[in-house]
Amino acid sequence: MPATPQRRRAVRRLTIGAAVLAAAGLAAGALPAGADTGRGARTGRTVDVQLLSFNDFHGNLEPPQGSSGTVEELQADGSKKSVPAGGAEYLAQSLRTARKGHPYSVTAAAGDLVGASPLLSGLFHDEPTVEAMNKLGLDVTSVGNHEFDEGRKELTRLQKGGCHPKDGCYEDGKKFRGAGFPYLTANVTDEKTGKPLLKPYSVWKHKGVKIGFIGVTLEGTPDIVNAEGIKGLKFHDEVETINKYAKVLNRQGVKSVVALIHEGGMPASTSYNYNCDSPGPGDGISGPITEIAKHVTSKVDALVTGHTHQAYACTIPDPSGRPRTVTSAASYGKLYTDTTLTYDRRTRDIVRTTVKAPHAANHVVDRTQPKAADMTSLITRWNKLAAPVAGRPVGHISADIAGRGANAPESPLGDVISDAQLEATKADGKGGAQLALMNPGGIRSDLAFKASGPEGDGVVTYGEAFTVQPFTNMMNVIDLTGAQLLSGLQQQVIGPNAASPKILQVSKGLTYTLDMTKSGADRVVKDSVKLNGEPLDPAKTYRVAMNEFLAGGGDGFPAFKDAKNKYVGPSDLDAFTAYLTAHSSADKPLTPPKADRITVVK
Repeated sequence: MPATPQRRRAVRRLTIGAAVLAAAGLAAGALPAGADTGRGARTGRTVDVQLLSFNDFHGNLEPPQGSSGTVEELQADGSKKSVPAGGAEYLAQSLRTARKGHPYSVTAAAGDLVGASPLLSGLFHDEPTVEAMNKLGLDVTSVGNHEFDEGRKELTRLQKGGCHPKDGCYEDGKKFRGAGFPYLTANVTDEKTGKPLLKPYSVWKHKGVKIGFIGVTLEGTPDIVNAEGIKGLKFHDEVETINKYAKVLNRQGVKSVVALIHEGGMPASTSYNYNCDSPGPGDGISGPITEIAKHVTSKVDALVTGHTHQAYACTIPDPSGRPRTVTSAASYGKLYTDTTLTYDRRTRDIVRTTVKAPHAANHVVDRTQPKAADMTSLITRWNKLAAPVAGRPVGHISADIAGRGANAPESPLGDVISDAQLEATKADGKGGAQLALMNPGGIRSDLAFKASGPEGDGVVTYGEAFTVQPFTNMMNVIDLTGAQLLSGLQQQVIGPNAASPKILQVSKGLTYTLDMTKSGADRVVKDSVKLNGEPLDPAKTYRVAMNEFLAGGGDGFPAFKDAKNKYVGPSDLDAFTAYLTAHSSADKPLTPPKADRITVVK
């Protein structure tokens, strides 16, 4: 087994440099008064424990492309600056720099470290990412919904090690050793035994200091993953589960507790370093995590969250009215959070008062710093193994085609993908599709014009296409009446999608108006829905293409779940790459679509 994180870090901590403090930007504050500097750490009543955290890494070992690889930084004059960020080489370096001067430092994550990963990690079932997490010194993580993308058995293998049951070992003489940190699944239990799938909690210990970590994923995981991957599992309420295990830890003498929660919120600002507590504590954030934070027991001292891929470092009062930090470090390793937990040796609890919460701030994983050499070596090694597949050209583009980072409900890349799915399934004998719908969460990246490798600008490689469509879901074509299709469009903005609408990307020929000044289902203007210029007929049956996840009701679209006459076509990735090849060349590259199929009224 790998050396424990405690042994790995026993030799690497001294005092924080002025450069690190400066890098905190507007989000940083001074260390709490009376903070331990390290010299008196062994003898003082209180000691400052550094909690470093991140979330939603999604196998992004290399810097993410396009807008997926930037963070927005608020400047002193009120303007905003886009800063390139992310990549395992820089994340590891950032964490190692931050640890200097902190003899008590623990690193935690809030899930989705793997899944929906670029080809460099996804091709190898995310073994490269787990290896990278071991090297950068991760101590503990909660499980996220994407850890279930390949099912419970694969998650267990990532934890315990062993070569892939079908693909085997990827390197001669090397067996995958598994995660050197615990995956925590407190609210995920086996239906038969009632026991958590993996550990529900873990206790970090260092020189007499004990901090307990409880890890949960969102209760709604079954709504956003393929049913087969979670068969035989139950997902329980986050608050009830955390409160249960906080009591268990307290009974064991562990009074300092941190919850790692793969559920999140929506910040009031898109800038990572905005003031989340202005005008008051917690006013700068909304969404599911706010209610969770208000009801998680006061025995928990800090909440590290994720899932929404947003950046925030907020203070939300716990049930007793005391301030408590709630943080998230965006996604893809672009940020990390540094939180100071003041540990009282006598009470064995974190010191929290009504005037001072644990200090927390998000920091940019800046690409101008030196790269971590061991991560460079890891990436080079796995890239060599992936090269025969990853470097194959599949198309050409004339400019960036925005997908996940697009600001509008409809994205240019969403149009390309839905058109590709329609083309792959529309012919007789191939499903006879008349239109296609694509869930926006399945688009994982932009297509960047500037080459990140040796292929040349404008060339789209298989590896880049895989990064956009990493799930390789099979395409389905199903019968839907006009009424069912309209119901599906309405489900974009109601039910579980009411608070944060999931706007489906639509193929050419389908047009409609989305009126955001209205509420509920009325946001989808019924009379505006047309296919090839003809009004949608509620009684008519249409052949609709979509990936198997969406056809199974995933992402809050139950209208599609019980459809009839299903045809199974190629994978979404095969459809995407075939379309790029057929519709582009070096002389005639594909241009970004106008994204004008959905008219939005604000």
